[in-house]
Amino acid sequence: MKIHVTDQQGNAHELEGIEGWRVMEIIRDYGLPIKAECGGACACATCHVYIAPEWTQKLYPMQDEERDMLDVAPNVTDYSRLSCQIIMTEKFDGLTLTLAPGSEP
Repeated sequence: MKIHVTDQQGNAHELEGIEGWRVMEIIRDYGLPIKAECGGACACATCHVYIAPEWTQKLYPMQDEERDMLDVAPNVTDYSRLSCQIIMTEKFDGLTLTLAPGSEP
C-alpha cells in the first residue's frame, strides 16, 4: 500500500502504508515534518492534512471529535482532515494528501 504525501515545501514523498496504522504514525515514522503532539489522541490538530479532492468521499466520514479539533486548527479547508483519524487499510492504497501549513514541528 502506498501513501502519496506532499510536504509543506512542496516535495513529494511516496510512503509505504501499514495496515491498521494511523496515517499520522506512518508520516511521522518516515521523518516527514509533522508535529502530531498528542500522538494520535485527536486532542491537538497538529497532524492536520489536506486530502486530495478525489479521496474525500473514499475516506470514512469525519466524526464529531475530529470536526471539533479542526475548528481550532489554522488554514482549514473543505479537504482538511486529521491524519491521526485515518486508519490505513487496503481500501486507502494510493491515498494522496498534503501536510497543512502549521503542522510542521
